[in-house]
Amino acid sequence: MRVLVVEDYEPIREAVAQALREDGFAVDTAIDGKNGLWMARSSEHDAIVLDIMLPEIDGFELLSSLRSDDINVPILLLTARDGIDDRIRGLNGGADDYLVKPFAVAELVARVHALIRRSYGDADSKIVIGEIAIDTAARNVQRDGKAIELTAREFALLELLARKRGKVVSRTEIWNSLYDFSSESTSNVVDVYIGYLRKKLDRGAVDSFIKTRRGQGYIIEGSSE
Repeated sequence: MRVLVVEDYEPIREAVAQALREDGFAVDTAIDGKNGLWMARSSEHDAIVLDIMLPEIDGFELLSSLRSDDINVPILLLTARDGIDDRIRGLNGGADDYLVKPFAVAELVARVHALIRRSYGDADSKIVIGEIAIDTAARNVQRDGKAIELTAREFALLELLARKRGKVVSRTEIWNSLYDFSSESTSNVVDVYIGYLRKKLDRGAVDSFIKTRRGQGYIIEGSSE
């Protein structure tokens, strides 16, 4: 999953970005509203963490511009003021959630996960497809009740495919979801990580859990139980 963090105060911006990256997200960052608006319009994100008090363009104006452009990505507002008027204005303007500074970074990460789950129509954090059980909150995977150890990047790839289960996901879409603007990864990295996942998930099964659609991309078939 890919998240945009728009925050002008460097310590908060870097702390949030680091926590999200450690949890497997690809993270883009912007230091002002003008750059944040450009990045939000230029690339698809699964969620946006948006500070209200920003130089150039404030968070309310940025939020309004995105919603006017029919960009419906989930947005979590950050505010230094615990006033109900700001919260009402943000929520009425199209924000999906908010946090008042100072906040626990772990709570912010949990809220981002919850927003993304809802945006994909998954009310529960657990996705069960056949023998595979994925808990997106606890960040663990099991096959027939046995734990499978995945890296943060492997889990992010599996989560993406599982949330889009039944649909072919192209290599470009995978790349755009898992790698941020600053990534210098090689062009075959998607195929490499698919290989890693298959080795860990299939365990000698006749049919691979992740199937290839030649010339199109990858798909996890079936629906969540």
